[in-house]
Amino acid sequence: MSGVTGHSADLPILPGATLGVLGGGQLGRMFAHAAQRMGYFTAVLDPDADSPAGRVSHHHIHTDYADVDGLARLAGLADAVTTEFENVPAPSLEHLAVARPVSPAASAIAIAQDRIAEKAHFTRCGVPCAPYAVIETAEQLAAVDEQLLLPGILKTARLGYDGKGQQRVKTRAELVEAWQAAGCVPCVLEKMLPLEFECSVILARGRDGQIVHFPPQRNLHRDGILAVTEVHPQNMPKTVAQGAVNSARSIASGLDYVGVLCVEFFALADGSLVVNEMAPRPHNSGHYTMEACDVSQFELQVRTLAGLPLTAPRQHSPAVMLNLLGDLWFPDGEGDGIKPVAPRWSEVLAVPGTHLHLYGKLAPRRGRKMGHLTLTGATLESVRANASQAALLLGLPALA
Repeated sequence: MSGVTGHSADLPILPGATLGVLGGGQLGRMFAHAAQRMGYFTAVLDPDADSPAGRVSHHHIHTDYADVDGLARLAGLADAVTTEFENVPAPSLEHLAVARPVSPAASAIAIAQDRIAEKAHFTRCGVPCAPYAVIETAEQLAAVDEQLLLPGILKTARLGYDGKGQQRVKTRAELVEAWQAAGCVPCVLEKMLPLEFECSVILARGRDGQIVHFPPQRNLHRDGILAVTEVHPQNMPKTVAQGAVNSARSIASGLDYVGVLCVEFFALADGSLVVNEMAPRPHNSGHYTMEACDVSQFELQVRTLAGLPLTAPRQHSPAVMLNLLGDLWFPDGEGDGIKPVAPRWSEVLAVPGTHLHLYGKLAPRRGRKMGHLTLTGATLESVRANASQAALLLGLPALA
């Protein structure tokens, strides 16, 4: 399994060249900004004419991800190509890799698209998962060990993110009903475990196998969507942090991965870790790196794609990141059909250490990621106090 597929190029690919990205969402937008700051031109392929990344890129190829002509245009413009989300068709990456370096490789993306393949990879790497069972047939459903796996969470094997495609089940009857409601598609049933907290590790791995990483992030999710990330030396026990880093490195090396990778973990009450899932791209929990570190996750994405040297990032400020969903534009709790109201940006930006990022999405919707707010400062206490003040002004729940 190779981290870069197909065509090889003269490396490094230096500023002045064009870097391409499949996907036009906010992660592609922030990749484009980082690449442009370093002197690269950018090309985005995305089916949305108003995609956030397409609106800021030098070239926007407005086609479907599987469109052969669109892929040929991207290969003609870009000297190397990456992706900003894992649900682009892996065959499209394979097609591009015939002509241009592509990272991460289609093989790594394909594993991240399928929870069954993903868990098998984690097991091969010696990284513990929660107890689970694969359910692809009625026979496998009937064979589920209730004592071992219930209560649990039934997750569709494909196309699940931000809590989508997941149902909690306590009994066999609920499990059967949930699988039928999912359309009897391939699923994974995971046992629910007593969680202490959630965390993630973001690393970058180069073509030469060198790995650098950011400090592990401590995360809080609400309704399956990341809400708050805190990063500072005291955010988790050192043994847990080191275990997460070691596991993430093993997962990346096992894929012969090239690019930025996020691995999410559950920290259990007994001090142990189990892996949840991986994202073969920059991650929401790493947005703080743009202000709190000397190298951001998006610059590392540029560096891995272009074959530039990787330097170990240094976090110079404690940070708290608040996710900004479209709900904030509807303070009365309504949504569709109601005119959105802009949040109190002037008051929020008066809070010391605030850094506002809005993603250029034209229409807020409930549950849609519209932006994020990062707070940095000299001390953890000041950052947490300011983050609490910003959350109050935005009408967000208090920090845990």
